[in-house]
Amino acid sequence: MSHFVSTIWKNKLAFESHINDHIIFIDSNGEDSDHIGPNPKPLMLSSLAGCSGMDVMSLLPKMRVSVSSFRMDIQAELTTEHPKIYSHIHLDYFFEGENPKVDKILKAVRLSQERYCGVSEMIRRVCPLTYSVYVNGKLVLEKEISKREEKS
Repeated sequence: MSHFVSTIWKNKLAFESHINDHIIFIDSNGEDSDHIGPNPKPLMLSSLAGCSGMDVMSLLPKMRVSVSSFRMDIQAELTTEHPKIYSHIHLDYFFEGENPKVDKILKAVRLSQERYCGVSEMIRRVCPLTYSVYVNGKLVLEKEISKREEKS
């Protein structure tokens, strides 16, 4: 399996990226920008949230867990020197629900982060990644994910 993305310069620092049947706009957040889309680094964080979130929300029903709401917030620290890269990324998972099965929610998040989420794995190879899980407003887990050894 492979992925193909075609990205076309529109004007100034704006680009139009074609991904399958979808189009997204990418732009700078500088003064010269028309601000027609997010800039690339936060878009990468959105991909991380989408990847892990899809894992979690596909696993929970299989574990007979329902939640009334689910949100992820990501905070990432940039280095000060060029090229500016993320020096640390932290994910917060927020779940709400009546009588939640906390152990199964934690298992779904762990499986996403340690087995299924390819975006998380790619990021972990270059940047420390931590996460916290909150259920009904209560912190139930804080964890650092270690870098997995590359397979030869």
